[in-house]
Amino acid sequence: MSRLQAWRPPSAFPSRWMGPACWLALGAFLVWNAASLELDPARIQRGLARAGTLFAKAFPPDFHRWRLLLDGIVESLQMATLSTALGTALGIPVAVLAARNVVPLPVYAAGRGIVSLGRTFHEIIVAIIMVKAVGFGPLAGTLTLTVNSLGFFSKLLAEQIEQIDRGQVEAVRATGAGRGAVLLFGVLPQVLPRVIGLTVYQWDIHLRQSTIIGIVGAGGIGTTLYNSFSRYDYDFSLAILLVIIAIVAAGEWASAWARGKIQ
Repeated sequence: MSRLQAWRPPSAFPSRWMGPACWLALGAFLVWNAASLELDPARIQRGLARAGTLFAKAFPPDFHRWRLLLDGIVESLQMATLSTALGTALGIPVAVLAARNVVPLPVYAAGRGIVSLGRTFHEIIVAIIMVKAVGFGPLAGTLTLTVNSLGFFSKLLAEQIEQIDRGQVEAVRATGAGRGAVLLFGVLPQVLPRVIGLTVYQWDIHLRQSTIIGIVGAGGIGTTLYNSFSRYDYDFSLAILLVIIAIVAAGEWASAWARGKIQ
């Protein structure tokens, strides 16, 4: 007579004692993190009270300095558009170098290195470096977004090139075409819709980022926001934040509309 065993749900742990031990260790780790970071409930309560005072001073928003606001918005749009164009122009050849199916292994390794380097640092860190290199202003912001675009755009386009139909490439190569002609007539037609879609998506991302990197002095509406906070002009700061929300929403709509047209 066989013994009946109660059914137990499958577990990720090989032994029964390991589950409670892991949860206990995780709980101890979270408590240690909270203690190390000084997550004091009293400080949080005082911070909420100060935030309430700040919002009370910020309301109603001040739109009287609309010319200053408009200058920041236009500068952010210019930075986003120009950096997207530069990033796309530089990103296409880098993506080709980073696609394993169209270049030799040493070239592929170098291309992947460029892509990895472009994606290594957050845009705020790159913006700080650019501000130190070329000074405050939109030039630093444009260069920052271009570097960011190079890593992002090249990586996604390289992955798309690696998935193309080899038959079309071989057909062009069978005509005796050189490497440039193969890329132009065998590869580019297959990835062109993806290039357009990524460009639109990248512009949408740059529009958001251009409102942030100005906080470290890289131009755009972010610089205007930082200066207003520094002068305790909270009502003007609220007006800027509302405009940033409107810009991002409009950019999201424009990007979705453009992607819909492409598809």
